[in-house]
Amino acid sequence: MKTRRKMMRRDERWGKTPWRVEFRPRRSETPEGADFVVVGGGFAGLSAAAHLRRMAPEKSVVVLEAGSLGNGASGRTGGMALEDTAAGKLPGLGGVLAGYRKILRELGVKAELSLPGVWELSHGGRPLDEADKKVRAMRNSPIVWNDSGELRAVRKVRGGTVNPGKVVAGLARAAEEAGAQIVEHAEVREIEFTDPVRVRVRLRVGRNVQQKRIQAGNVLLATNAGARELSGLERVGEPKLTFALATGPLTRAQIAELGLSSGQPFYTLDLPYLWGRLFAGNRIIFGSGLVPAFDESLPRSAGGGKLWSGLERFDARKGEAAERLRWLEKRVRELHPALKKVRIAHRWGGPILITKDFLPVFRRHAESERVLILAGFSGHGVALAVYLGRWAAEAMLGRRPLPHWPAARRA
Repeated sequence: MKTRRKMMRRDERWGKTPWRVEFRPRRSETPEGADFVVVGGGFAGLSAAAHLRRMAPEKSVVVLEAGSLGNGASGRTGGMALEDTAAGKLPGLGGVLAGYRKILRELGVKAELSLPGVWELSHGGRPLDEADKKVRAMRNSPIVWNDSGELRAVRKVRGGTVNPGKVVAGLARAAEEAGAQIVEHAEVREIEFTDPVRVRVRLRVGRNVQQKRIQAGNVLLATNAGARELSGLERVGEPKLTFALATGPLTRAQIAELGLSSGQPFYTLDLPYLWGRLFAGNRIIFGSGLVPAFDESLPRSAGGGKLWSGLERFDARKGEAAERLRWLEKRVRELHPALKKVRIAHRWGGPILITKDFLPVFRRHAESERVLILAGFSGHGVALAVYLGRWAAEAMLGRRPLPHWPAARRA
């Protein structure tokens, strides 16, 4: 018996980032079938596709991206690369940052990777988790800001930054050069969990729309916040729309006043949450704020179920999303006198999937052993998604078992 799930396409009204994805895949006829179909052209999906072809060049690989490459979480992240997962280090995970660096080097991805460490900040030493009693502000903190009290550094942890646009473009280029076919504007509407698996796709070519079924030997669902219904993750996590803004260029003196001359990014351990980093041209990116995935006032899909995620209804230019961005801008200007009159050059939002236990989802689909799910990075996806994308390729080729993390086991 066939079992189907539906996924609606993402919105493109989430604002403009300070980087671009300078890569468009070659146009070619979408095949009738493939050994491996990867759903989602972000960090995880592109990493998996590149590694599948490099490890098994005799196998065919097709990547289906609902919109344009980089228009989802991967292209709209702030580009902060962190160690481990949002839940900490997990059994068998290994060194994420070391593995990430190695993957980028092997695939020839020029990502502007820098790993000087990351400042963890706290408002007056308050812990985010009451069980953490070790949060103490540094006496000689390089960062001393005003943000609902004094905001100072607590400690430095492993991590750094990349250029998200260059990572997406580099991974896509590596996948295509290895022989994977990448199809943009290919929205997966249904999966038929038969043997073999069939994927129903809505293709948009210019003004024309085509419907197509692709037969797949194996499928990787790597669409993160946009794949809950398709992958059966409705109860596992909640998609959120995060917000960020980028300033215009600051002087070196201003950056020194802010305590950011070392180039180390930062994030707070407590609420109200704030993260940020230096970017090319002496600009600073600040991020904060979450909008719930689904508002009951929003219309339902024709089938009676919830929308793709609810996020596609938000527009960064108006409504709740615009209000969150205005609040973030006001907050940034009040952090330090050096930011009071700074120009805000970019404002945008991006979708992420926060799991209930902050553990990534890495498991077989309940309906088919031939369908693998990789999602739910909970804010740690920049390095982790690429790193686990390689692991997913190994698992799909039967070269490595899946992990035994609680969220990775089948429900």
